[in-house]
Amino acid sequence: MKRFAGLLVVVLALTSMVWAQGALLINGAGATFPYPIYSKWFDEYHKKFGNLQINYQSVGSGAGIKQLTEGTVDFGASDVPMNDDQLKSYSDKHGSSVLHFPTVLGAVVPIYNVPGVSAALNFTPEALAGIFLGRITKWNDPAIAGANSGVKLPSTDIVVVHRSEGSGTTYIWTDYLSKVSPSWNTKPGKGASINWPVGLGGKGNEGVSGLIKQTPGAIGYVELIYAVQTKIDYGSVKNSSGAFIKADFNGVSAAAAGAAKTMPDDFRVSITDAPGKTAYPISSFTWLLMPAKFADAAKRDALKGFIKWAITDGQSFAENLSYAKLPKEVVAKELKAIDKIQ
Repeated sequence: MKRFAGLLVVVLALTSMVWAQGALLINGAGATFPYPIYSKWFDEYHKKFGNLQINYQSVGSGAGIKQLTEGTVDFGASDVPMNDDQLKSYSDKHGSSVLHFPTVLGAVVPIYNVPGVSAALNFTPEALAGIFLGRITKWNDPAIAGANSGVKLPSTDIVVVHRSEGSGTTYIWTDYLSKVSPSWNTKPGKGASINWPVGLGGKGNEGVSGLIKQTPGAIGYVELIYAVQTKIDYGSVKNSSGAFIKADFNGVSAAAAGAAKTMPDDFRVSITDAPGKTAYPISSFTWLLMPAKFADAAKRDALKGFIKWAITDGQSFAENLSYAKLPKEVVAKELKAIDKIQ
């Protein structure tokens, strides 16, 4: 009996060693914007392929691009496409390029904490730009009140909250403000990290929403799913057609409709302030950033398989998490682009 027990221990140990040798660990880092669906995807994909583990650090788009360039992760993720200088920096260091793969679409929404106001608020582009420039400082300012007839707004001071670190969510927000406000476009402009005219900084979508919840009079911006999950008020935004749209996956899909047909080969595109009566104006694709060449063939093949699954079967998880599915035209183009990963 003891001999059998000893043999069983040896067999289990050998089995564990074989599994460990067959297991594949892949590391990624980047955007917080898509973290809820990426977390879901990586978990579901692990259920399908138990020997594959994908770890992802939700550290912001800027940090994800930095870690990918430095070679400390196998892939990155960003809500803002890498610019030409960033792509050159990667190429100079690694001798190859980075490929962008759109995964889902999402929305960035204005969230707020206005004492005594329970109604959903409307925001014009002019009001949002004025607030974040520090020119509109009271909640009952005519620029806000004019779009919210029947709502009694207090004279409470406005406290602006923004991301403290480099962030794709910030890029989407400031890309939108740059399109709708000449003053904002002049300065501070758009970027993952900018010199904010006013406000407090919070780390991640979680930090921004947390600060706003505990600060009367606060306003900021987060990805839609964080507003939904934390049950914090978020407003409707006036689009280019003059309609006030409250963000949902239908409005995001409408914003992407035009871009889907003219998507560039490198998939780097902006869809903020998109045309369309039902388009939500602060919408964006989010991207996985993949090295064009992998030294490790096993990681390359695993990630190619994951991308193919994510942009097809994986899209079924999008709407339950308040993301919009990729347009079919974009999926078809991506399935061909996957072959560029070598």
